[in-house]
Amino acid sequence: MSEETNDMNNVNDNEKILMQTDKVLPLTLPVVHLNNAPVFPGLVAPIILPNGPLVKAVEIAMSQTGYVSLLMTKDEKNQNPGVNDLYSVGVTAKILKKINMSDGGTSVLLQGVKRFKVVQFLKDVPFVIVKVEYLEDVVVKDLEMDALIRAVRASVKSLSNNNPLFSEELRFAMINMPSPGMMADLITFTLSLQPETAQKYLEVLDVKERFRMLLAYLKKEQEVSDLQTKITKQVNEKINTLQREYFLKEQLKVIKKELGLEQDEKSLDINKLREKFKVCGIHEEGAKVVEEELEKISMIPETSPEYSVSRNYIDWLVSLPWSNQSKDQLDIKKARKILDKHHYGLEKVKGRILEYLAVRRLNEKYEGNILLFLGPPGVGKTSLGIAIAEAMGRKFYRFSLGGMRDEAEIKGHRRTYIGSLPGKIMQGIRRVGTKNPVIMLDEVDKLGISFQGDPASALLEVLDPEQNFNFVDHYLDVGFDLSQVLFICTANSTDTVPPALFDRLELIEFPGYIMDEKLIIADKYLIPKLLKKHGIKEKQFALSKETVKAIINKYARDPGIRLLEKQVSNLMRKVAMKISEGKRSGLSFNKSNIEKYLGSPYFTDEHQRRIDAPGIVTGLAWTAYGGDILFVESTNLKGKPDFKYTGQLGGVMKESAIIAYTYARKWILSSDKKNRFFQENEVHLHIPAGAIPKDGPSAGVTMCSSLISLATGKTAPNDLAMTGELSIVGKVLPVGGIKEKLVAAVRAGLKRIILPYENKKDLRDIPDNVKSKLKFYFAKEMGDVIKICGLK
Repeated sequence: MSEETNDMNNVNDNEKILMQTDKVLPLTLPVVHLNNAPVFPGLVAPIILPNGPLVKAVEIAMSQTGYVSLLMTKDEKNQNPGVNDLYSVGVTAKILKKINMSDGGTSVLLQGVKRFKVVQFLKDVPFVIVKVEYLEDVVVKDLEMDALIRAVRASVKSLSNNNPLFSEELRFAMINMPSPGMMADLITFTLSLQPETAQKYLEVLDVKERFRMLLAYLKKEQEVSDLQTKITKQVNEKINTLQREYFLKEQLKVIKKELGLEQDEKSLDINKLREKFKVCGIHEEGAKVVEEELEKISMIPETSPEYSVSRNYIDWLVSLPWSNQSKDQLDIKKARKILDKHHYGLEKVKGRILEYLAVRRLNEKYEGNILLFLGPPGVGKTSLGIAIAEAMGRKFYRFSLGGMRDEAEIKGHRRTYIGSLPGKIMQGIRRVGTKNPVIMLDEVDKLGISFQGDPASALLEVLDPEQNFNFVDHYLDVGFDLSQVLFICTANSTDTVPPALFDRLELIEFPGYIMDEKLIIADKYLIPKLLKKHGIKEKQFALSKETVKAIINKYARDPGIRLLEKQVSNLMRKVAMKISEGKRSGLSFNKSNIEKYLGSPYFTDEHQRRIDAPGIVTGLAWTAYGGDILFVESTNLKGKPDFKYTGQLGGVMKESAIIAYTYARKWILSSDKKNRFFQENEVHLHIPAGAIPKDGPSAGVTMCSSLISLATGKTAPNDLAMTGELSIVGKVLPVGGIKEKLVAAVRAGLKRIILPYENKKDLRDIPDNVKSKLKFYFAKEMGDVIKICGLK
């Protein structure tokens, strides 16, 4: 009840204020704010009000005086202005009609009556009420006024020719306006000026000044109208020209056709496709499809979208090398020479390629297997593919599968989609122009999968010799024989290669290069290639064997040669700079000053970082980027028996750590019953480089040796490293990556290596210059390792 009483009191107060009137117009008025444009005196305009205080103000005004005041807001975006947000000059308006709308708003039809100036803001809640002083127009009727009126009329007449806003009705209303001021207001209102400009015009009382401002507005409007007319004329002229040319061309086509002088463009295009169709050598099934499509497009208008789709489809079919193939170069000696020319070493890989050529020489229909080149980056997998194509006399095409998530990239898009194309395989076949190229599928281990399909599954049909003799691309929808294509896949790891795909591949491993191999590659291949690339002569650049060795040790320990290539290129650029500056003598590089030009070394000798203490043992590891050494560290705290491990270990390595701990406890209890180390200590095993994920079973014997070293207080030799999987009963099981691990051991300056006994056979593949620098011990059981390390 109290809220309703307050509302009634507020309304009564408002009514009392609104009762104050002048002789004709009230002196106190509720304010209706406008955001876009003012309503000038004498003009009628509708406004839309949201349900709220403004509607209440209008209702009270209708019940009392029938008038409201219209004030512009200073900010057109402000929907709830206060008294400081309103201009002080506005227009009194008479309420002609109020209509309630279905969406809850209210439409009010208003007629502007007279300009006013706010004398005082009386209230601002629930709506603004102002006290006003009415303003009179200043009109001086003289020759200047007549001239201004005539100038405005002339401008309006000129604009009426091009601008629909200045119609005959406006000109008629302008002539019948009762005063010059209202005439100017009418025309200004028609121009739809910016709110700030319109408010500035509203505040001018001198009618002559209003006409001067109006003439300026009309002149600007005339310039815009003239520019619009010019643009429209230019567009129309261009359209007319194009239409005229089109009609003339069409008439010319009809005339030539009637005279038999020339065929139209569509017929010429179809004839070209027919000529390509005759010589493309497509099989019977495909020929039938092409004939049907040619018949189809001959009846489709050239302007139809379907014509372009069918035409492109036919063009793809007749452009493929259905019968065109390269003649294989089956000279084994020549092929070997080409392979040796491009790559040093890699005898196993080269031998496999030469075997393939030898069988092809005996049986031309031999299809062979799909090869998978597995190895770390930079060892020459991609470049060897190019060399293989050259050795066989075939064309080469490569594309990367890394990050590919859509099976349509392999098998093509269906023709129902706009812009559809065949897959990468058929695109490559068309590009090389033969049906038996060497196609390299790079980074097959980095295939993705998404809602768009599984590209790895799509590759199964491509790479399976039992299926790819009739490979059907979704776009072409016609079988193509891929059985004569030599596919070569590359990968850095087999872990992420799908098993079904891996089963179809013949694995060839690239183990990475050792120091001696890198030295030969740098001398025979890398430096000559880079000299040519940088435009430097042999006598202007020289690197001794010892200098290259220093570069490899300090900056290029990767299994490939990319880091070495970058560092040698860095030195050559410095020489090129000297030569370009006109200095005859180049730079001299040696192992002593190499850091001056290449900066701080990237690598240091790992074994120098090793601390000789119980619990620290050196192990050997394999990664996708080559071999490496790792240190296994163990420490203890007095307390409740417990075991923890850190170093971002993978699931298999965690299991190996638990097996190592279990065996170490068992061995200590059986060998020295007085040793209560594991019963009285919390043991923590850590493998440094914690930011790098590690996994695999090959560190089992290393972790066990670390724990036993800690428990016995004896230090393992610092020149000895080991690798091997440990079983729960103490058996030392074989592991992989032996060559890479031994290369890493030599690089790190180690002298003695413990290997599983069953890995003894792998030493056959190790170069003599690596084996000669190491002494090997072979362990069948963990007890052998403990004895060799001197921990017993």
